[in-house]
Amino acid sequence: MEKLADNQYPIHQLIRQRWSPRAFSDRSVEKEKLLSLFEAARWAPSSFNEQPWSFLIATKDQPEQFQKLLSCLVEGNQVWAKEAPVLMFSIAKLFFAKNNKPNRHAYHDVGLAVENLVLEATDLGLIVHQMAGFDVDKTRKEFQIPEGYDPVAAIALGYEGDPQQLPEKLQEKETEPRIRQSIQDFVYSERYGNPANVEKSS
Repeated sequence: MEKLADNQYPIHQLIRQRWSPRAFSDRSVEKEKLLSLFEAARWAPSSFNEQPWSFLIATKDQPEQFQKLLSCLVEGNQVWAKEAPVLMFSIAKLFFAKNNKPNRHAYHDVGLAVENLVLEATDLGLIVHQMAGFDVDKTRKEFQIPEGYDPVAAIALGYEGDPQQLPEKLQEKETEPRIRQSIQDFVYSERYGNPANVEKSS
């Protein structure tokens, strides 16, 4: 199912195509494609080239690990994420390696790496759904995440499935239009909240 962005100005087709389905096929993701996703993440920019991202991954070929990761998600996400062939957590390293000072850009840089991964996935015909709904403390404990590292998001990944397999309420969400603020609602000039004059002249 396509849900192309209703963009006001030209953007890359991958950005238009990318969205966050919840219906996954049971088809496994090829190892070569997974490696390409992490290669894309690897080349994201980061402050001082710190590369503060890491990923915990479990596939359905590792049922025990997959179930452990799934159990960290909130119940509402488990309902549909259990069908994804790949589950992951993105993790941020919160301190610079060179001086152990706090890296306030770590979450930003992890987001950049994940967006690289997401766009690569879109290009490879895969779908990705990122989730804030997971138990952070349980994730730390279950996967022995050390101090100074923070789980950022849960990620479900695979091939798109049939939305009819979802509960009725989630089927409705699957078909909702993609809505975004207009550019003037978030691009400012002179002071915060004052729209910048970047729109095309009529």
